[in-house]
Amino acid sequence: MRKIALLALLAALAGCAATPKPVGYGRFAMASDAIDKKMADDTVKKLVTLYPPAGTRFELQHGATDPFGTSLVATLRAQGYALQEQMPTSRSGADDNGKHRTLAYVFDQPSGTDMYRVTLTIDAQSLSRVYLAKDGSVAPAGYWVRKE
Repeated sequence: MRKIALLALLAALAGCAATPKPVGYGRFAMASDAIDKKMADDTVKKLVTLYPPAGTRFELQHGATDPFGTSLVATLRAQGYALQEQMPTSRSGADDNGKHRTLAYVFDQPSGTDMYRVTLTIDAQSLSRVYLAKDGSVAPAGYWVRKE
C-alpha cells in the first residue's frame, strides 16, 4: 500500500514539475528613457530585416504602457508596421495572407550586472539581445540570437 501511495505522490509531483510556469511579459528593469528609446530603436531595426514592415501585422500580447513598450510601439508604427495593442476576441485570418504575427517582449536586467536584455517572442520564436550599460549610455554586447 505504501508503494502505491509513494508512486502516486511521485507521479503527482512529476506532473507539477512538467507544467510550464506562466511567463510574464513587459519591462522588468529600471532604465532611463534614453536607454529605453535606444534599445527600442535597435529592436525595430532588427525586426525590419526579418519581417517586411508594410506587409506584417503584429498583435501585441500584453500592455505596453512602460517607457520601453511605448517607444517600441511608436517606432514600429513609424516604420510602417500595423500594430494591434490588444488581444483580439476573434480573428478571421482571411485578410492577412499569413503575414499576421503575435508579439510579446521582455525587457529585463540580469541580477548584479550592468547589462540589459531584450527578448521578443514572435509567434513561437524568440529573438534576444544583450546590451551593456556604461556611463549613462547603452551599447549592444553581442549579436541578436534567434531561436526557431
